[in-house]
Order: sequence, then C-alpha cells, then structure tokens
Amino acid sequence: MALNLRLKQTECIIRMLNLNQAVNSAAGTANEEVYKILIYDRFCQDILSPLIHVKDLRKHGVTLYFLLDKDRNPVHDVPAVYFLRPTPSNVQRVISDASRALYDSFHLNFSSSIPRPLLEDLATGTITADSIQRISKVHDQYLEFVTLEDNLFSLAYKNCYVELNDPSAGDKEIEAIIEKIVGGLFCVLATLAVVPIIRCPRGGPAEMVASLLDQRLRDHLLAKNNLFTEGGNFTSSFQRPVLCLFDRNFELSVAIQHDFRYKPLVHDVLGLRLNRLNVKGEKGVMKSYELDRLDPFWSANGSLEFPEVAVEIETQLSKYKRDVEEVNRRTGGDAGAEFDGTDLVGNTKHLMNAVNSLPELTERKQVIDKHTNIATALLGEIKERSLDSYAKKESDMMVRGTIDRNELLGVLKGKGSKMDKLRFAIMYLISTETIPTSEIEVVEAALRESDVDTSAFQYVKKIKALNVSLASANSASRSNIVDWAEKLYGQSISAVTAGVKNLLSSDHQLALTRTVDALMEGKPNPEIESYLVFDPRAPKSTSGSSSSHLKGPFKEAIVFMIGGGNYVEYGSLQELAHGQQPVKHVIYGTTEILTGDEFGEQLALLGKKMGLGSSNIAPVH
Repeated sequence: MALNLRLKQTECIIRMLNLNQAVNSAAGTANEEVYKILIYDRFCQDILSPLIHVKDLRKHGVTLYFLLDKDRNPVHDVPAVYFLRPTPSNVQRVISDASRALYDSFHLNFSSSIPRPLLEDLATGTITADSIQRISKVHDQYLEFVTLEDNLFSLAYKNCYVELNDPSAGDKEIEAIIEKIVGGLFCVLATLAVVPIIRCPRGGPAEMVASLLDQRLRDHLLAKNNLFTEGGNFTSSFQRPVLCLFDRNFELSVAIQHDFRYKPLVHDVLGLRLNRLNVKGEKGVMKSYELDRLDPFWSANGSLEFPEVAVEIETQLSKYKRDVEEVNRRTGGDAGAEFDGTDLVGNTKHLMNAVNSLPELTERKQVIDKHTNIATALLGEIKERSLDSYAKKESDMMVRGTIDRNELLGVLKGKGSKMDKLRFAIMYLISTETIPTSEIEVVEAALRESDVDTSAFQYVKKIKALNVSLASANSASRSNIVDWAEKLYGQSISAVTAGVKNLLSSDHQLALTRTVDALMEGKPNPEIESYLVFDPRAPKSTSGSSSSHLKGPFKEAIVFMIGGGNYVEYGSLQELAHGQQPVKHVIYGTTEILTGDEFGEQLALLGKKMGLGSSNIAPVH
C-alpha cells in the first residue's frame, strides 16, 4: 500500500470530528452519533478546507461551525470540538469560552503538540474561572500542514524564503524558522507513521532542517509508545521511504519561470488557492470552482500543455453531445412512426436507462462548462500578455544557455505585465552563465523603461556574482568568502544560479527531478556523492555521514522544498514517479506554494533589504 497523505490526514480529521472515537470503517462514522459544534482558527480552517466539505461535516454530526475569533452565543447540551494552533491567544480564548459556559463540554484538539507552559496556562485559567470540569479532553493531533492532493502538501509558512535569506537575520531568528519547518515536517511524518532515511545537500537550510529533524525523531523514538509504533506498521516492516530535503536556491529558475502546462498555468495566472479558483464567467459574474481529485478532467489533464487541454475540452464536448443525441434517439422513437404498443417493454427499458444516465450526463456537462470557462479566462490572459511566447523563450534560453539580444529586448519592450518582464529578465540572468556588464545594463535600462522595480533583478545579480567569486576562489581564501557570505545572508549559500550543473538536461528534466531520481536509485552517482544521510533509527555515530551504507533503490520518496515550491516541480516529480517500472511513489511538499509573481515579490523584498534596486519606482504589480 503506497503512502497517501490526503487519505491519512482525512482519517485523522474524521476521528477528531467523532470526539476521537474509533470510526466504523463500513459506515465511515463513529458507532454512536453525537451532534456537536466545530470551532477552528483561520489556519486550521485552511487545513480542513481542501479535505472536508460541508456535507462531510453533517455526516459526522457537526451541525454548526464557527471561527474562534467570531462572537458566539451559548449552545447548551452540545459538545464542542475545537481545532486550533497551540498559541497563547488561542488558549486565552478557550479559557474565556469555558468561563462563559458557552458549551457543555470542550474537546480540545491542537494542530501540533501543545508546549508545556501553554498547557499549564490552560489549566490555571480554567481552574481560576472554575470551569475546568468543562474541558473533556486535550489532544495533540500533529496535523499542522495543508494537503492539497494525494501527494502534495504545504506547511503554509508565508515568506519563508525572505526570512531565511534576510541579511539582517541573526542565528536566533534562523533557528526559530528551522524549528518551525521541522515541526511541520514532524507532523507530516507522524500522520504517515513513517520514519524515513533523510538525504540533503551539505550546508544551508536543508542540512539544518535535516539535522534537527533527525534529532527530533531520535528523541521521540526513545519513548515506548511513540507515534511511529501505533499507526501504519506496514511500512516499517517493509522498506522505509527516503526524505529528500532541498533549499529553494538549489534551483531558483523553476520558482519564477513561465510554464505552459494546465495546472501550473491555472495556479500562476488565475491564482488557484486551497484547490479553489474564482473566474469571471458570462456577463462578468464571478464563479467559484473547486479543482481537486473529484474533478476527473483536472486529474487527467493537469499535466498537459494548454493547447492540448483546449482540444481535450472540445473532444469531451463532442462526446457529450453524441451521448445526449443517443439518449434522445432511444427514448423518442422514430420520428413520425406509429406507436402500436408491441415494443412497450423495449421502450420502457430504454426510458429507464435514459433516466439512470441523466445524473452522469449532467455531471459531465458541469465539468465541461467549468473547464471551458477556465480555459477562456486563461486564453484571455495568454493573448493579452503573450504568455506562450514567455514560456517558449524561457525554455529555449535554459536549454541553449543564451538568447539573441534583439529577441531579449523585444520581449522586455513587448506585451506582458511588469512582473512578467521582471521574471523574464531574471531567467536570462540565471540561464546565461557569463553576461558582460554592458548587456546587464541594457536589460536594466529596458526594465526601467517599462517602469519595473529592479530590486529582485539586482538581488539575483548580486547572488550570482557572489557564487562566481565562491567558485573561482582557491581553497585558502574560500573560507573567508564563505564566512562573509554567511554573515551577509544568515546561511551558507548553495548554488543559486542554474549554471551549468542545474541547466535543464536534453529531456527538459528539472535538476530537482534528476537529483531525486538519483537519490531514489541509491547507487553511487557523482551528482549526489556529497549528499548527507541521516537515519534516525541508526546509531547516532552514523548520522550526517556520506551515503556508503544506503540500501537502494527506494520505492517511495518525500521531497520537500524549503523556501517555496510550485506545481511545475510537483508535476515533474509525478511524471518521474509514473514513468518508472515498476511505478514509484513521490510525495512533494514545500513551506508554501508560490506563483512566479509571488516569488518575484519575495526576491524584490530581499533586494530592498540589501539596499538594491530602484526605490523611486512603484512596487511591481
């Protein structure tokens, strides 16, 4: 049985909604039906949103649901299920609710482990208010992550890339960020009930996260009844997965490039969030759509290029029309024919079949209409901004490592939003190994001409120059540069530019995908020779060592990108997994899922923090 994060997290949430009682697998609900109220904070609302719909809440006895910070009236004789992050303000609100006797009993569920001081505050507060008897149970749920698909999750940690790369960030701040990421990853592993073998490149946030996560898992495994002995023992008896950790700087280009496949395009251009999308329909009315596993078209065609998707919509529409005609023909009889009653049984049968096929036809039509509207909205943006041209030229640039100057300036002075042009200029900077200063000045002038804030461009240029000096420095002076770089960026710097090593290979496979492939193979490979290994179940002496004792190949991997990920990487890893024989299984996660524009804004913010760029120009839109 393959690891399925969405299924596992949904099971945990359903158990929580049933007051943490065992759920009857046949009925999918607890044996004893209890009507209850659900209270959650905004973060936990985002956890629930992609997994549980209103009808699911009803099925599990939830009759009312509220945000924690809303004013609520007392509801007597009903238990309340709270699902919250363990923060001081949330704990104070629970104490206040209990002291006002809003509900009969309180079942408190924290999204991650509640720290001891907060638990003591909760006890003290409820005792003082003489309401401790209302607190039925307190549970640590280890669910502090957002699962969007079976193999896709996010820690919903905003601006993580900026915080990690902020030149003013001190050791304490960096440690707090790493701690937060490790907390989220620990929740994911606890939900899956697996202890993976951890791999990461040397230096930078990836190694810091790997080292702390290794320590956290070791400490936890010392307890006899730990989270990894209770659940899913099936994986520990067979083979464990490999957890591959990367830092966004490993392959910066993927975070800002324009992509022309359906899922990345819908996310980047229309702003898909938590599997929901708002699109202008006919007559300018906004329509809200869900895009998840229940949408067969989205699941089947998400990785296709946009023109192929348009053709597929047309094909499905034609098939739908043929099926409707077939139903009409069968139930309507031949036009003008006399009805003599001899084929009454046959006609009745056709009528029954037609009635039975109506719901399925209606559903198909809804899906076709939905994707027609989405495709129409996308087409409008593509034409207005020449997005097809951006995607093609960026891809060519990455493969060839260069672009004709007139072509480059043509794009920067042509169609597209300010952010499109900025992203294209950064792609040029990343994909071209050596660029004369005069060329860079021409690009900057073209950006300024279009009123584009160049802070992000300047920031990437600065890092690229720093990498070149790192690479060319001899070993004696290298340590000084590294020290200086660590002071400047608050972390050691891995290869930021795509450069030669991270250029797209001939089959357009991302460097991340190639590396994950090599790590799953587990064979000696120069690309991953320097990668560290942490095995929380092995003796401490081996942790952080090189890969000598690895037992490959791995059937399952969890790939985690620190500093923001996207649907391009997710799609590439799924292609890798499904293209193997036998089929492998890859779960992709990131600190937050970002569009190219959002990541460009984070780069711009870092540029400004370093005093780079054109401060007299309005921010990028």
